[in-house]
Amino acid sequence: MKIFKFGGASVKDADSVKNVSMVLKSQGFAKCLLVISAMGKTTNELEKVVELYFKKDNYQTEIEKIKRKHIEIADGLFPENHAVFAEINLFFDDIDSFLRRNKSPNYNFVYDQVVSCGEMISTKIVSEYLNEIQFTNQWLDARDYVKTDNSYREGVVDWGKTEEFISNLNPEICYVTQGFIGSDDNNFTVTLGREGSDYSAAIFAYCLDAEAMTIWKDVPGVMTGDPRKFNDVSLLSNISYEEAIEMAYYGASVIHPKTLQPLQQKNIPFYVKSFVDPTKEGTKVGASDKNQQEESYILKENQALLKISTRDFSFIAEDHMSLIFRYLSKYKIKVSLMQNSAISLALCLEDKFNHIEELNEELQKIFKTEAIKNVSLFTVRNAKMDHIDRFYQEKNVLLEQISKNTLQMVTQ
Repeated sequence: MKIFKFGGASVKDADSVKNVSMVLKSQGFAKCLLVISAMGKTTNELEKVVELYFKKDNYQTEIEKIKRKHIEIADGLFPENHAVFAEINLFFDDIDSFLRRNKSPNYNFVYDQVVSCGEMISTKIVSEYLNEIQFTNQWLDARDYVKTDNSYREGVVDWGKTEEFISNLNPEICYVTQGFIGSDDNNFTVTLGREGSDYSAAIFAYCLDAEAMTIWKDVPGVMTGDPRKFNDVSLLSNISYEEAIEMAYYGASVIHPKTLQPLQQKNIPFYVKSFVDPTKEGTKVGASDKNQQEESYILKENQALLKISTRDFSFIAEDHMSLIFRYLSKYKIKVSLMQNSAISLALCLEDKFNHIEELNEELQKIFKTEAIKNVSLFTVRNAKMDHIDRFYQEKNVLLEQISKNTLQMVTQ
């Protein structure tokens, strides 16, 4: 089978959904599984619903607004009175019903039950539309196949159960399913982390021993830098799994960090291509003698720099490090860059769940700390070291680290 993943931008309106069918026509719609994200900015809009709910504010108006948007998209795809309209209404009634009866104070649990509905609705619309135009497919609820623990908003996949369920799918037919979501042992929805639809596609690819996996983007492929942030960038036509993993880890937005390892384990080729022009080759990630190592630029914004030192100027020892990393794990804060000296430790952190203040308070009981918010991590892969001076121009560098072929700096 082939796995195709379409993100929110590729299904943002009726014309975009029609374009998905044109992409599929160009690729051959047979023996494939489509993983589809929520439409446009629906995830952000549903996040707002959750915020309003916990503020005891009027979340119903926001739900109605999101529903109207999806009805308008369906109006551009289906004849009047098509069954899909009742399906859309039912999904939004379910959101409202869940929030009315919910007793859980757990923000992350509520978030996953509500925000996941974006994927459910979008896949139902796309699946019904493809069937309407004779691209025969079967709609799947990903929660019946991707099984996780109950780490809401950051679900950890149970690979044994997941592989058992997914391997039962018929490889001779086509499916449409959701990215980003799975379910725990109690069948509550668990999301796989923001932008986790790429990871979902890799899970299905791994469990189905897919021939290839393709992610369809609004860019030509993996570039040497985000064209919205850097000038003179170019397309990388072939890169290795290792290079792609490094780029994703450092913050390249085109690739989700967890996506590549399942594909690499089974040597499944991974393509990043443009849904604007599906005939273009895009980028191939995999084992190849054509793999490039071009100088590439990655900017990871909205980071925090935390400087930690002992109060008595003693060394930062192993027991200190162990304690610090326990707190980082407790608050689900990811380390993007670390640098230590004898008496201090500097950490560039990604704080998805806004726990940096709590972390800092805990650490200040034992250590002397300084927290600087809203910094950026700038990474240059395959840096030409004899010309690195140009990267320091007009930057306030708070921390820097240079390895064999990678330059990194935390800037403000």
